[in-house]
Amino acid sequence: MTRRTLILGWLSTVLAIVASLSLSFPAVALGGVLPQVNQPAPEFSLPSNSGEGTVSLSDYRGKWVVAYFYPADFTPGCTLEARKFQEDLPKYLDRNTQVLGISADDVNSHSDFCDSEGLKFPLLADEKGAVSQAYGSWLGIRSARHTFIIDPEGILRATFTGVNPIVHSREVLATLVDLQ
Repeated sequence: MTRRTLILGWLSTVLAIVASLSLSFPAVALGGVLPQVNQPAPEFSLPSNSGEGTVSLSDYRGKWVVAYFYPADFTPGCTLEARKFQEDLPKYLDRNTQVLGISADDVNSHSDFCDSEGLKFPLLADEKGAVSQAYGSWLGIRSARHTFIIDPEGILRATFTGVNPIVHSREVLATLVDLQ
């Protein structure tokens, strides 16, 4: 048996184990358990780059909220995802919906990112990852790319994992339209 064959066999075994675990425990993420749809969304208060100081989920009662978690400012996938949410922002606002981006980056990084990309929605600094953990979206040092739609009463209505930044905002918007 060649070294390559051994490595490929080992990788196949590892992938099979990972696949079976994800089928057995679909609500478990690396950073905790994803909150359940149709249950109250985990409350949070985080510092914002928007000049509002601390922003809380409860500040948006009466509005829909799209809370999207992402790994880091200024990275290619995160930049693309943020640009797409910005492009669609008027459509979200027309649907009484606030978009909130959440990552472990600090407020200064978020401010620079918003300035650089022309983002007009708040980015929240979850530097210790507590909110990301509450949403099952923590990778140990960064947030995972997950999105949650929360209704005006604070009830979680949809969860997105395995996000493709290119089409994600359109998928979220389509789901929002269906929910409303």
